[in-house]
Amino acid sequence: MELKKILDALYETRSQTHLANDPLSFCHRYRAPEDREVAGLIAALFAYGNVKIILRNLEKIFSVMGPSPRLYVERFDPGRGSKDFTGFKHRFNDGRDLCALLLACQTMLREEGSVEGWMLRFHDEKREDVTETLAGFSDSLKGMDLAAVFGAEGVPEDSYFPFFFPSPASGSACKRLCMYLRWMVRPDDGIDLGLWKGISPAKLVIPVDAHIQRIGKFLGLTTRKQADWRMAREITASLRHLDPADPVKYDFSICHLGISEGCDGKDIAKCLVCPITDVCAKST
Repeated sequence: MELKKILDALYETRSQTHLANDPLSFCHRYRAPEDREVAGLIAALFAYGNVKIILRNLEKIFSVMGPSPRLYVERFDPGRGSKDFTGFKHRFNDGRDLCALLLACQTMLREEGSVEGWMLRFHDEKREDVTETLAGFSDSLKGMDLAAVFGAEGVPEDSYFPFFFPSPASGSACKRLCMYLRWMVRPDDGIDLGLWKGISPAKLVIPVDAHIQRIGKFLGLTTRKQADWRMAREITASLRHLDPADPVKYDFSICHLGISEGCDGKDIAKCLVCPITDVCAKST
């Protein structure tokens, strides 16, 4: 199949240059799997907005957390955290939301030993994909006791902490959570990490952002217009025909056509040298 051949070739073009321009790069700073898992959750949940701002703000977070994100979370104290992250702001989320996230992560580690253990509370390999897994995970985090950060009245209306945890049940594409799962679940290929064994790569759903939405339509992977959960599942279903065991393997390389290579379908000079041009032309 022409599309599979092209995407397989594109997959082989993944580079460390692309990785350096991706929030996943922060996970690669650490050797210990437990540090990578915690760093990945934080990096993924703040991965919205302009990529340069994302990387800059993640740099601020991890510089405070020191050489072991896992150890920082295990020892996390909300009072100290509020001082560590005074003035922190990333678009909608502030230092208070970050402290709530760290407290939630601490709870997951204390009760299940890992973020994976907590995620597996809601996962069933017999299901088609991770729809119910993510819905359960998000609901549990939004319902967690975070009084040590927010007070006894719970998450205030002006907090964007719930923004960290969208749900497929509401139709959200859940891009950041799907991306985190990709990082953790897919085999170690120099980009993704292959840390989790309880979820099969075949169950993953592609993280749909503006780049995957646009390029997915160029490639004929979706006919939908709105970047929602239905689009994410439709693109994944199309990719599953190409690789049933690992459909999301193509996400990083497709996405970085937009992030790192500037693909917008409008620059003729770039289209002339783009590896997917022929397929795009047939799909549009």
